Amino acid sequence: MSERRSHRKVIVTVIVAACCMFTFCFAMVPLYNAICKATGINTSIRASEWSKPTPVASSTVDFSREVTIQFVAVTNENLRWDFYPRMKSIKVHPGANNTVTFFAKNNTSNLMIVQAIPSMTPPQSIAHFHKIECFCFRQQTLKAGDSKEMALTFQVDKELPPEIHTITLAYTLFDVTPESGNSKKE
Repeated sequence: MSERRSHRKVIVTVIVAACCMFTFCFAMVPLYNAICKATGINTSIRASEWSKPTPVASSTVDFSREVTIQFVAVTNENLRWDFYPRMKSIKVHPGANNTVTFFAKNNTSNLMIVQAIPSMTPPQSIAHFHKIECFCFRQQTLKAGDSKEMALTFQVDKELPPEIHTITLAYTLFDVTPESGNSKKE
């Protein structure tokens, strides 16, 4: 009789554990989004909102205030591209249009298509940073060995909370080259 109870206890424990794991899998997406929102890490939902120009908030410049914008560029995994901002940081006045460039070079022997995905900290600055034109709005295609300068034109609006003095804008470059056709991934 005790052996049967032992088996029943194991079976119940396994069923409860499987149910907990199944529930946890469904809870991961909202949990991940909540953590990303709390820490300022941008989710793909937020990144997709950045795939189009944002309206410019003001046309007058606030010369009484300066905000430092830092730029970071990285490539995803084993993407053999050079990708970096031409300027690591810039001081801007809220309300002024600013343009910076990023350099990209395809170091492979194949044509490749990439997409830049942005993220920004602190999270309170996201609503106040307006990208007027950005290379991240569309995929970038480069032939083997080719390079290009890619522009970002933006404005920080005057409603940016006064306690924010520095904004960091990071781009991660992802390979989105289709696996079929003549463009073969390395």
